[in-house]
Amino acid sequence: MTKVLLTGFEPFGKATLNPSGEIVKQISGDNIVTAILPVAYAQSAERLLALIAEHKPDVVICLGQAEGRTHISPERIAINLDDARLADNEGVIRNDVPIIASGPVAYESTLPVKDIVKAINDAGVPAAVSLSAGAFLCNHVFYVAQDHFKGTKVRSGFVHVPLMDEQTGEFPGLPTMPLDQMVKAVRTMLEVL
Repeated sequence: MTKVLLTGFEPFGKATLNPSGEIVKQISGDNIVTAILPVAYAQSAERLLALIAEHKPDVVICLGQAEGRTHISPERIAINLDDARLADNEGVIRNDVPIIASGPVAYESTLPVKDIVKAINDAGVPAAVSLSAGAFLCNHVFYVAQDHFKGTKVRSGFVHVPLMDEQTGEFPGLPTMPLDQMVKAVRTMLEVL
């Protein structure tokens, strides 16, 4: 039986919700381990690696919020760069900092991103492949996971989700998606894997 580690993030900045964390709270199963990561560079990677060491998953999927997205977005590429104008929840800002000093410039997702997108679209939820997870916390944990699993059979990657309907007050004018649609998308993704 395939063991899956599924992570989301806590709310970021002044936001009161994070759809990635809310999705994770709704997913359960015999071979599914879920966790919510802190929005902090050092602690997020440490927590992810500790969960991997403890549970020894066959598949790792990290979820994160992407304001402005209208669809579920499996990411293709993790880049070796922390570079964001925003501070994490600990107040840390990183500009032009390699995530792993001697690491390669980028890693590809080892999830079947195109198969995942097709299955989610077939389930009636909008999905599209995204090239890059940016250069903030989402990309940070994506890169750390890909580096950790290089040369292994563990499949891992990152998926961005839109804001959820309950966030319209905090993010006026930005697109949202119902939480149950996002949960359906993630369950569909788990079936593919």
